[in-house]
Amino acid sequence: MSSNTENRSEPRRGRDRRVRRRPQPPEWIPRTSLGEAVKNGLITTIEEIFQNNYKVREKEIFDMLLPNMKEEVVDINMVQKQTDAGQQSKFKATVCVGNDEGYVGIGSIKHKEVGPAIRKSINRAKLNIIPVKRGCGSWECNCGDNHSVAYNSEGKMGSVKVRLTPAPKGTGLVCSDAAKIPLRLAGIKDCFVYIKGNSKNAENTAKAVINALKNAYNTMAPSEWGR
Repeated sequence: MSSNTENRSEPRRGRDRRVRRRPQPPEWIPRTSLGEAVKNGLITTIEEIFQNNYKVREKEIFDMLLPNMKEEVVDINMVQKQTDAGQQSKFKATVCVGNDEGYVGIGSIKHKEVGPAIRKSINRAKLNIIPVKRGCGSWECNCGDNHSVAYNSEGKMGSVKVRLTPAPKGTGLVCSDAAKIPLRLAGIKDCFVYIKGNSKNAENTAKAVINALKNAYNTMAPSEWGR
């Protein structure tokens, strides 16, 4: 009896030696001239793309030029659609991406499952990345560091209106959780955010903040006139 029990307790060596390897992602084959220029090393910084106003159509471009991007889910909702065949339900995921150093993007996709909806939203957010103008526009601080926004800017999405106001260093992000996500991923640490409208809608709130950051480039400070 003792020999049988010992044999049963021994692990099977064949199964233990098997190591499951994760499938490697396929090699990126550029489909646009901009993608070929980035892969061949002709364009090495993300600033060159925005200065020349190039249209980015491949997410792999940002994967190469911004390798330290972070993702954070803003909101996941179930949406329903009435058709002739019946009622269809899908999940709508909104995801924000950024590198904490002045670049941020947001995207939302509908899918039947939550996982694919999040992954596709990340890809859409990478294609919507914009540069963020940071600075120290607060008269109480005036330190010259890029910890806040340079001046007041406004944005809108749906019924939500947002106004970003510079804050002195150490104030933090004075806003709702949905508005903190794009600001934090953009590298803004101190800011006052005034929200009007349906602020419970996390998707529109985050997109309104992104729109306000984008509209900041419509205004130039006197220090930038000579550039």
